[in-house]
Amino acid sequence: MKTNPWLFLTLSVCGFSLSAMASSSESGPFEPNWESLKRYQVPDWFVDGKFGIYAHWGVYSAVKGSANTDWYGRNMYKEGHPNHAEHMARFGSVKTHGYKDYIPEFTAEKFDAEAWADLYVEAGARFAGPVGEHADGFSMWDSEVNPWNAVEMGPQRNIVAEMEAAIRARGLQYLVSFHHQWLWGWYPTWDEETDAADPEYASLYGPRYPETAQAMALPGRRDSNMAVYPLPPKEWQEVWWAKVKEVIDRHSPDVLWFDNRMQILSEGIRQEMAAYFLNHAIANGQEPVLNYKRPDMVFGAGTIDLERSRMPDIFPEPWLTDTSVSRSSWAYATDLEYYTADRLTDDLIDIVSKNGCMLLNVAPDPDGTIPDEQQEILRGIGTWLKVNGEAIYGSRPWLVFGEGPNNPAAGHLADVGFDGFSGEDIRFTTNDGKLYAMVLGWPTDGKTVTIQALGTSKYSDEITEIRLLGYEGEVEWERTPQGLVIEMPEVDRSAAAYTFRVERKSMF
Repeated sequence: MKTNPWLFLTLSVCGFSLSAMASSSESGPFEPNWESLKRYQVPDWFVDGKFGIYAHWGVYSAVKGSANTDWYGRNMYKEGHPNHAEHMARFGSVKTHGYKDYIPEFTAEKFDAEAWADLYVEAGARFAGPVGEHADGFSMWDSEVNPWNAVEMGPQRNIVAEMEAAIRARGLQYLVSFHHQWLWGWYPTWDEETDAADPEYASLYGPRYPETAQAMALPGRRDSNMAVYPLPPKEWQEVWWAKVKEVIDRHSPDVLWFDNRMQILSEGIRQEMAAYFLNHAIANGQEPVLNYKRPDMVFGAGTIDLERSRMPDIFPEPWLTDTSVSRSSWAYATDLEYYTADRLTDDLIDIVSKNGCMLLNVAPDPDGTIPDEQQEILRGIGTWLKVNGEAIYGSRPWLVFGEGPNNPAAGHLADVGFDGFSGEDIRFTTNDGKLYAMVLGWPTDGKTVTIQALGTSKYSDEITEIRLLGYEGEVEWERTPQGLVIEMPEVDRSAAAYTFRVERKSMF
């Protein structure tokens, strides 16, 4: 008779997590309740930094499938799904060859944390880091809680530790992301025709639970994939928390980022996690950032994150968008459809104009290299920031975020259907008393830019000087009731955006 390793895992973790719950709020300004956590203040370094990079890279990268490979471990078990068909064509039955059998393919033989960090610096990122654990249950650090980890298996390297050393050595803030609340119901542990039902692998796939734990369809609910029954028991939630606590205690990330679906966990464990992380970081001399998605935490208990989406206007509190270099997948796939560097630069500008920051995902090859196309995208963003960074780093929103015909729709994943900006779109920021107007492409008439918000019928203060960043010559301009009209000089017409620094003088 086979024993259930999940039982031993939960028994070993219970004492650990219970002691953590008793001690996490003994010292520090935050207590594990929403009232206390809502006193959280987003640190200036994050609001100033604007731009971060992380990487979806793990066992799911090594499947080398098409489409959403970060969900491959879930979808390969679903009859009728393309990932299932791919797997069956290559390996046959999911009972004899399951997700666990991809782990040896994740060798990371060319992974170089120093090269990744250098590239992130070239791109202009101010914070960066790895996915610590995705939904597949495979930890990217030397976990004592989870035997399925990158030190014991696959690469046999501590990816979280190597990335921490490389990121911190370059003066960037360190981020670790967690997605493992999705593990509850991720694999079909109820299905005897799969290896996920074998109790020998329960410490990877999870305990036996009914199919309803995967998702309950709730008509009219945009978050229907978050609804599950039964919800995870206390023992499972303790394992979830123990993994997070290991990374906090060992690696002290500056940014702790969570994917959605934390709402399936008890409020108590979410409050415990938040208070522990914030108090630990503050005691360590850090200024922490806690990112979450609604409705996983109460507003104000951290910094809200919008997945492939953004605020429609200036939001009074700093916020974050997580997006990716690819429209089609978060992780490496054989059919990645890339955004251009220009498109992502424009996205960054739009997000910053609305008081947001952008976390950009890359999708490394399973061998640990970042594909050339992705490197080119990152360097393209960095090239623009080297010239125009004063309009981004340290900036704050102006009176309005911008003007023009294109403004992405709000809502989860809405950016996927957005086609981008044009030379008629303008975004504003301020920095050190200066106003910046960024034109998101070459003007459609090929000659002039008209900024309506600065016309004499709308803006009464005097404009004393206008400079185009990166251009040494004088810029011709005039003000009319309809707007500030700027003659475009002879410069490269293929830039992602053109930044005008506007000097003003108040009449008072």
